[in-house]
Amino acid sequence: MSSPQQDVTRLLVNWGKGDQQALEDLTPLVYGELRRLAGRYLRRERSDHTLQSTALVHEAYLRLVDQRNVKWQNRAHFFGVAAQLIRRILVDYARSHQTLKRGAGACKLSLDEAIGAPEKRDLNVVALDDALDDLAKIDPQQSQIVELRFFAGLSIEETAEVLKISPATVKRDWAVAKAWLYRNISGRESGDT
Repeated sequence: MSSPQQDVTRLLVNWGKGDQQALEDLTPLVYGELRRLAGRYLRRERSDHTLQSTALVHEAYLRLVDQRNVKWQNRAHFFGVAAQLIRRILVDYARSHQTLKRGAGACKLSLDEAIGAPEKRDLNVVALDDALDDLAKIDPQQSQIVELRFFAGLSIEETAEVLKISPATVKRDWAVAKAWLYRNISGRESGDT
């Protein structure tokens, strides 16, 4: 008997080869996980946030199934792409809902142990996006690791699999990236950029 992860990988590969039935079979397997991911992020949002997890999942899913010429490698690769799409959706939403006053109305995400801050605090998703863009210029791999771990919720092992690097490298780069992002975002908030 195959595991759900193996089923997802098999269906992704078959879908990539043009099998539309594979997409139909894949949908219920990944939809729940995408919904949990979206719910996890939106629970960290301010209480008056208008973007709902269902809307975020639907938008991400529509963008995922609209991908052309993607050679899906496995479940981790799929959720890595999902992480990028969720990040873009959240950032686009945050940017479109900001008021003229700097930072007012920006989407907030909790900077918890997923990013490794010493204490819980709210994080502006736009500031995180800007910081990740800056990190990508310095170290693209570290930026990808943060995206996969934070936005897709991938484990160390899954992240290593997607990036084709060792889990030890993921752990090391993850620790360095968290510290770099914390300093960068803190500096932006205090005006030290």
